[in-house]
Amino acid sequence: MHLVSPEELSGLITARLKQQPTVLVALDGRCGSGKTTLSAQLAERFPQSITLHTDDFYLPPPQRVTGWERIPCANMHLERLRAEAVAPARAGRAVCYKAYSCREGAYLPPRVLGPAPLVIVEGSYSHHPSLAPYYDIKVFVTCSAEEQMRRLRAREGKRYLNFVQRWIPLEEEYFTDYAIERNAEMTVVTG
Repeated sequence: MHLVSPEELSGLITARLKQQPTVLVALDGRCGSGKTTLSAQLAERFPQSITLHTDDFYLPPPQRVTGWERIPCANMHLERLRAEAVAPARAGRAVCYKAYSCREGAYLPPRVLGPAPLVIVEGSYSHHPSLAPYYDIKVFVTCSAEEQMRRLRAREGKRYLNFVQRWIPLEEEYFTDYAIERNAEMTVVTG
């Protein structure tokens, strides 16, 4: 595991952008670890970038398999994420997709992003093996268990227990099943 700071990550991205026209960076890691915050910091540092959030690619509940609550990634539409966002971005093309909003229970109006020299793919399951070959840099974002719990309590309020009972165990199973942390090129520890 190669530990880097957010500043070192920015330097690595800058170096890659000098070598190639399009760079895709994927930020995966534990819920509450700071993936969204890190992606926002990178977007600020690199204004000629777009950010794709895996949360925009949830499957609507009727499309989920029976028992999805116990299967890592089963709530995600990874094929659509790849086809509508990651693959076009990798090819240097604009990305057009409709985000699915769990809160609204509906697809939102289409979003058109890019093309951009830097594409940041942020969120849980972004390092899934079906997506991993598209990336230039895979970063695992983590923090201490205590910091994760503090952040999730503050962020989720009443939904905190759902994270402890459902989402954290599913993510940890995904990390183990696909060796996500081990296969990342680098790790950023926040907090």
